[in-house]
Amino acid sequence: MRATAAVGGLLILALAGCAANPTNPTGNSSEPAAAMVGAAATVVEVVDGDTVVVEVVGRTERVRLIGIDTPETIGGFLPAECFGEEATAFTRSLVPEGTEVRLTRDAEARDRYDRLLAYVHRAGDGLFVNLEIAAHGYAEALVIEPNTTHADSFYAAAANARNQGLGLWDACGSADVVLE
Repeated sequence: MRATAAVGGLLILALAGCAANPTNPTGNSSEPAAAMVGAAATVVEVVDGDTVVVEVVGRTERVRLIGIDTPETIGGFLPAECFGEEATAFTRSLVPEGTEVRLTRDAEARDRYDRLLAYVHRAGDGLFVNLEIAAHGYAEALVIEPNTTHADSFYAAAANARNQGLGLWDACGSADVVLE
């Protein structure tokens, strides 16, 4: 918990640097993603442990949390995985519908599914949601180049959770365990 607070504090100092590129490098959306980054957003829905839907700059956006990967839940084309429902519930407890958040991007604005890629922070207290999910054992680190700003923090948080047997590490033994 102490590490999460420290990283959250440092993150505030780095926000301006994360949003330095004002264009959408993937070209997937007609509106630049930079206009949405740093703007106040409101959570509309928690889709699963690492995906939320927000209302930002007058539009609804599906946001993929950078740096983490939570187990899949039933739905979509991937099979349900051990601890998927729990990861979704934990994310929902951190950012329930109506929660105001701030979005911070890294090098890439969108993924191949046209989801906005972002670090998510609760507006009220600055909690770094992505990191909190990993620190409590609901996600493994998933750092994809070039979005590596907080890679060391994600790897450390997930390793600490694994070493302490928290969350999915205790319940499933490892990440990506498919339910049968």
